Amino acid sequence: MKPRVEIHYCTQCRWLLRAGWTAQELLTTFSDTLGEVALVPQKGGVFAIYVDSELVFDRKAEGRFPEMKEVKQLVRNRVSPSMDLGHSDTPVKSRDTKTADPVDAEACPNE
Repeated sequence: MKPRVEIHYCTQCRWLLRAGWTAQELLTTFSDTLGEVALVPQKGGVFAIYVDSELVFDRKAEGRFPEMKEVKQLVRNRVSPSMDLGHSDTPVKSRDTKTADPVDAEACPNE
């Protein structure tokens, strides 16, 4: 059975577009590997990514949104560790900082 990715996003924060873009990027990159990418609407400032029910990224825990290449690396490490991601295999700049994007620092008013 092919892996399932879930992207949980806050509807109150209007993060559907970010979640949809993330899903599109994952489906494009892992077209033959993933079985499903599901968008899961939630509330309270949630933006989290799961692979087969295992949390791989949580905005609240990290204090920021992930860079797309970071998402691809995290998903690849669980679904196809030997897969070459090309330019997306370079180190992630914002992984060590919590101020990569001003939007990342904004808390959901509904948290």
